[in-house]
Amino acid sequence: MEKSVEKKRSWTDRFLNVTEKFGNALPHPATLFAIFAVMAILLSGLASLFGWQAVHPGTKETIEVVNLLSIEGLHRILVEMVDNFTGFAPLGIVMVAMLGIGIAESSGLIGTLIRKLVLSAPKKMLTFVLVLAGILSNTASDVGYVLLIPLAGIIFVAVDRHPIAGMAAAFAGVSGGFSANLILGTIDPLIAGLSQEAARIVDPTVTVNPTANYYFMVASTFVIAIVGTLVTDKLIEPRLGVYKDADLHKEEIHDITDLERRGLRWALYVVIFLTAITLWGLIPEDGFFRGADGGFLTSPLIKGVVALLFLGAGGCGIAYGFGAKVFKNDADIMKGMAKSMQSLAGYYVLVFFAAQFVAYFKWSNLGVIMAIKGAGALMAAEIGMIPLMILFVLLSALINMLMGSASAKWAIMAPIFIPMFMLMGYSPELSQVVYRIGDSVTNVISPMMSFFALIIAYFQKYEKNAGIGTIIATMLPYSVAFFVVWVIVLMVWILLGLPLGPGAGLEYSMPQ
Repeated sequence: MEKSVEKKRSWTDRFLNVTEKFGNALPHPATLFAIFAVMAILLSGLASLFGWQAVHPGTKETIEVVNLLSIEGLHRILVEMVDNFTGFAPLGIVMVAMLGIGIAESSGLIGTLIRKLVLSAPKKMLTFVLVLAGILSNTASDVGYVLLIPLAGIIFVAVDRHPIAGMAAAFAGVSGGFSANLILGTIDPLIAGLSQEAARIVDPTVTVNPTANYYFMVASTFVIAIVGTLVTDKLIEPRLGVYKDADLHKEEIHDITDLERRGLRWALYVVIFLTAITLWGLIPEDGFFRGADGGFLTSPLIKGVVALLFLGAGGCGIAYGFGAKVFKNDADIMKGMAKSMQSLAGYYVLVFFAAQFVAYFKWSNLGVIMAIKGAGALMAAEIGMIPLMILFVLLSALINMLMGSASAKWAIMAPIFIPMFMLMGYSPELSQVVYRIGDSVTNVISPMMSFFALIIAYFQKYEKNAGIGTIIATMLPYSVAFFVVWVIVLMVWILLGLPLGPGAGLEYSMPQ
């Protein structure tokens, strides 16, 4: 038995080493987008030479390829390069959201909330709370990876449970449940911005709000937390057995200090104040937060949710920071905001090239022609909505094994798949949510995930021989369980015809 397990692990290690080498051999994502941008220009010239065209199913207009290798194309590339970058929808959205999140993170508010949530949990609920806390930590950037996962190991040792099981549960929530949450995080406006850019290849009037998948993700939060708990308690921990070196690794877990409690109270006052203002503007029929037609779905709060995220996270962060005496003056607040901008330096470089690629793809009409041709082929296949979406989940999950960044992958995939599915009658919001499922379920077993090496280091603290194979063997049950359950939830959602978010249905009709 031991020999067969060893053989299996050796084969796994060899497979993962090949995957890791292949993934590492790929250029930097920004370089990939630069290559794709050049390829879009060259392909536009080649497609124009061969007279590639398609008939738009909505307008019945014949769409031809625009040659960007022409003099006119070269002029447009030079003149609009800056506008492509500064006008790229996700850029401003992410910057504004991160300013607010930066205040909340630098004040210590997010870290304290996670610690309080975990420390307050009854022992029987500990696993569930860890998975749930991991999912909720995705509101911020990397706090789940840096704070929660190692904290989970410490807590499990303290209560005489296997620390690897605790870290696995937290890792499953942070990474495997990446797309679920109860509140909007930075990923929501980022992904929605990319979806909107892609949808406008077909329909320039389309708007994809950051709340596009909110209902589905709220439901997914509890589903994934429950599944993660069951996998940990029923599969992972029994497999790991009793941890023998607990006495060597037990650490004192510091409770919330009086200053931190005061900071949390001050932050709560801000939440109450903002909630009261929101309800005051929404509940009356003539409320000032109602839309022009008096409705909730057209409310500026929906369209301006990024501003709301900035004000909420920033206001709570400021209140906590001064309450806990982390902030001494306004300069400390500005430093927190500046630090969050510094963390986006690599993102700015990536976005510059991604924006050029998306613009060239759109100008050339390659995107809409490929979408029309692809949609025609898929409709002729008649495989149906649910099988098609399951295949798209699988494709996204497989691509995630080779490329880590969620936004980088979606920037490549969205301009192809969103227009294609729109022409088949499926909404951009549906395409987006299906991608997010696939992108999440293989995070925990992908060596290309940016924090994978850090997770190995965490595991090695308690098991010195832990390696890539250990991580995969531990996390694979989560990946499989999340995939199966999330696909079932998606199927039920589609069959019931439920909206994915405020004003975000499953179907799309081309304007006539």
